[in-house]
Amino acid sequence: MAEVGQRLDVGAEVAGRVKHVGIYGALVDIGTGQDALLHISQLPNGEERRFEEVVQADSEITAYVYKTRRDGYVALTMEKPPLVPWQSIKQGNIYTGEVIRVENFGVFVDFGAERPGMVHVSEMADGYVKSPSDVASIGQEVEVRVIKKSGRPRQIDLSMKKDEDALAPVEEDAEDEIEVPTSMAQAFRRAMGNTEENLDRNDKKRAPRRDHRSRQEEILARTLRGS
Repeated sequence: MAEVGQRLDVGAEVAGRVKHVGIYGALVDIGTGQDALLHISQLPNGEERRFEEVVQADSEITAYVYKTRRDGYVALTMEKPPLVPWQSIKQGNIYTGEVIRVENFGVFVDFGAERPGMVHVSEMADGYVKSPSDVASIGQEVEVRVIKKSGRPRQIDLSMKKDEDALAPVEEDAEDEIEVPTSMAQAFRRAMGNTEENLDRNDKKRAPRRDHRSRQEEILARTLRGS
């Protein structure tokens, strides 16, 4: 278990004891002085058993930090996180990745995040690029810089340009939040003896993406399926 007062990084592996199992998840004592939340949606990918068959009260589990807040709140996941957690990806970050797909509009690069990022043909070099295949090929290792991260759908726009002036500041979309139903929040507060009544929510709907973005998302989905 983590030590009381210890600050946990997103992606850190923790061991804990399940104190309470509810309809929407479980409260887990990870030794920080405040029980962490393991939401029912955070079982490992491919796990076919029901939540209560995997997580039982008083059992010991191993999980990973999915999200933290300044007030000590910790959300857990049982899915082993990617090498580059989503929350750590920021505009301007530089990564080394592998080109995994080449399209006429750009290339997709796997740099260890939960999904590949996309380099548009206009961001592949400082000069004019007629075709992405003139600059990069599948399996090639490239250095990329994050120019935008979109929350819904999760999408990462990258650049291979070396000129930092070419990367104009872009406002990032709001991050995905773990939305906790009020009934569950109240039940969990009672279990923890916590009477705080404020939970962050974000239910705003974003406008549909442009047609070419939808096409890119479809291609990326096929890439992740290995087709």
